[in-house]
Parts: sequence; C-alpha cells; structure tokens
Amino acid sequence: MNNVRPKLTLMTEEQIHEAHGNVLKVLSETGARVDSPAILSLLETKLGLKAQDRVIKFPREIVEEAIQSAPKTIDVYDRRGAHKFKLGEDRLRFGTGVTALYYQTPEDESLQLFTRKHFQDLVRLSSALKHYDVISTVGIPRDVPEELTDLYGSLEHISNTTKPLVLLVSDENKFPDVLKMFELLHGDLGSKPFIIPYFNPVSPLVMNAGTVDKMKIAIERGLPIIFSNYSMAGASTPLTPAGTLTLLMAELLAGLVISQTIKKGAPILLGMLPVYFDMRTMLNFYDPQSILISVACSEMMKHYGIPHCSTSGSGTGWGMDLIAADTYWMNTLALLLSHGHLAPFIGDSLGSKAISPTTIVHVHEMIDQALRISDGFQLDDANAAVSEIAKVGAGGSFLTQPSTLKNYKSGYYVSGVYPRLSMEKWQEAGAPSANHVLREKTRALIHSAPAPDDHDEFIGKGEAFIKTLVK
Repeated sequence: MNNVRPKLTLMTEEQIHEAHGNVLKVLSETGARVDSPAILSLLETKLGLKAQDRVIKFPREIVEEAIQSAPKTIDVYDRRGAHKFKLGEDRLRFGTGVTALYYQTPEDESLQLFTRKHFQDLVRLSSALKHYDVISTVGIPRDVPEELTDLYGSLEHISNTTKPLVLLVSDENKFPDVLKMFELLHGDLGSKPFIIPYFNPVSPLVMNAGTVDKMKIAIERGLPIIFSNYSMAGASTPLTPAGTLTLLMAELLAGLVISQTIKKGAPILLGMLPVYFDMRTMLNFYDPQSILISVACSEMMKHYGIPHCSTSGSGTGWGMDLIAADTYWMNTLALLLSHGHLAPFIGDSLGSKAISPTTIVHVHEMIDQALRISDGFQLDDANAAVSEIAKVGAGGSFLTQPSTLKNYKSGYYVSGVYPRLSMEKWQEAGAPSANHVLREKTRALIHSAPAPDDHDEFIGKGEAFIKTLVK
C-alpha cells in the first residue's frame, strides 16, 4: 500500500548529537541535587558515585548505560486485563486530566470548587470518548477532609472507568496507601499494568525526596512510570528554547539514571511541559516555541529509544475558548506529526487551576480531525481513480461511481458535536452559537456516560478502606 503521510522533523541528526552533548556536560559538570537520603545512598552504593552537599554528578558512561537499559516500549492494559496499546511503538495516545482545584460548569464555564461528583462526571465523560486512551487524575476533591483528598480522588478515578489511568498523588505519604487501596480493589498491579504513576522533579536540577521515593515504591511494584518536568522559562529554566531543552533534558536523564539504579529495565516514559513565565504578569503560559521544545524532546527520546510523554498544550484558555483552541490545535497536530507517544493532560484551563468538560469534548473533536491529517491517504491505482475519471469524463458526475459508494460514509470528516448547517438551516435552528451547541452536547454526554458495572462494589470497598486509615 502506498500511504502518503505528513511528518514533522525539527532537528538534524547532527543537532540531536549536539543537544545530547550539552545535556551530558550539565550532568557531568553541574550534576543534580538528590534530596532523598535513601536514593542518595543507593546511587552512591550501586554506582560508586560520591555526593557533595547532596549534589551528584553523573558521568557519561552511567547515563549511556541507563539509556540502554530502559525498555524501548511499554505495554499498557485496561483494568480488565485487555491489552490496549504499546507506548514507544504506537501512535500518540491522548488523555484527560489535571489536578484541578476548580470545575468549570458546562452550562456557562463558571467556577465551582472541585468535588467528588465532578471527579466522577469527568472520568465517565472521558471514558465515553473514544480518542481518550488514558485518564489522568482530573482534580483534587475539596468536599472531603484535606488529608484524604488523594485517597477519595483516586477511588473515584479507578471506580468510574476501566481505561488505563495516569495517577498523580500530591501527598507522598499517601502514595503507598493509594496503591494498597488499588490492590485491595483489583489485585496485583504489576502483571498487566493499567496504572502509570506520574512524577515531577523540581527545576532547576532538584530530584526532590517526595518524587524519587514515590518512584521507588512504584518501580518495586512493577509499574511503568512517567518522569516529566515543568519549566517556567526565564525563571526556573533559561529563557532560550535551547537552554530550556538542555536543562530539562538533563533532569530527565538524571531521573532515568535513578529509575534504572532502583531496578534495571524499569519501564519509564520521559517528557516535559516547557512553559514560559511572563515577568510582567507573573503568569506561566504556553508559547508557540513551547511546542517546538516538546517536539525536540520527542526527537531526543526517539534517538534514545525511550517512550515519550508530551505536553497536551493545556492551561492557556479561560475555558474552551479561542485562546485554548490556538494552543490545543498547535500542540495536537505538531505532536501527532512528530514522535510523541502520550499526551495525558487535556481539559485544564486558567493556568491549570481549573478543568473544563467542554474543553474535553471540543478537543476530542480536534483529535479526531488531527488523526485524519496524520493518517494521510492512500495513493494507489484504486484510490487515484484514473479509470473512473476516464469513464465519467468532462462534465460528468461521480455520485454513483464505485469510489463514492464505497467511501461516502468515511471519506470525509463528520463532527460528533457540530452539525453542518446551511445559513437557512442555521437561522431555522434559532442561530445557535457554536459554544451553545458544545455546552448542550457536553451536558448530554455527562448525563449519559455510564459507570462500570463494578462501580458500587469498588466505592464500597474503597470507602471502607479509607475509614481504616482515619485515626
């Protein structure tokens, strides 16, 4: 088959090697600070390194060995045990979620404090939309005791979908309890992993104790992990794209070394959220060059043979608006045309403090269209339709030709949200705005999204487990 596919390439092979050399220089000459006594001791003992004021410098050969030992692909399952995809080999997969404090209502995008019910609705909504392959932690419930937010949120997370989960736990002390609860509800987590914990270092160059200690707990259970960092270019990283790429890549490879020191062959995804920092407004934001940095990171990971976790281009809008649409489209298409493997944080807004279900629904439409672009088209004899063109000739019609009859249902994009209306039909419908149609569709999807058949059982067992932890 002769498939024509678009592809985005950013760096030459020579530039990739130059970037890698810069990263190795940072790791070997500057190093990274490791705040966990246990992990620091592990690195010193197993790698023969010596820390000074908790800073470890990583020689080139140790970094290269870690790159070689990390798996090139990661199999991901759903919680029923069905194999879903292979990260590192498969196309870019998408997910929803962010640890939001506020929920933007689909009625008018007004803000409400995030609750367990919002968690439930967003997970079910994401589960019902086919292009969301994973569901990340979608918020921090504010209607439960503060010390139990991670547990109740994680319970809603696992109970309302069977899709793979990207797990974020803010309180490192609660991370083992969350995994114990999941094991109580599901059994073994490592044999057919459907949970991928997500961890962040602290830029610049700090492997904070909470992150690396949680990494060890997850790796010892056989779980694949995401190690991803977050820049504020001009504040926590250099303002230049190359400088931000160099620093963040150094942190990622430091995290890689730690993961492979904990357990050789531990499955890991690496990636970054290259955000800029506006010194005039004191706000962080995605710049178009953020997308380029993320593409560059994906190319570095392809060079290393390590699965890549990309940005989702999120957080820039005030809900599902023109601002959000700009960044989401740039990010979705650019990463689909490059080498990304997972984009797990769609739906957030207002600097990632809120999450919008209308954004989740609209971006699903974007993904549907972007996949049609990235899939390309067939350029073979049948699809070129030379014989049909000859048969119809000048001035004829293709309405009844074989290529039309075969492909008219799938030959062009049909939105699942926005109807195609002529001007007259639009006027007859009361001249609705696209936002109104989106909000009505989102409300209908939330109302109809089903719960898994074991939802009530999981909630009951999980709540009973959480009660045993309350002193």
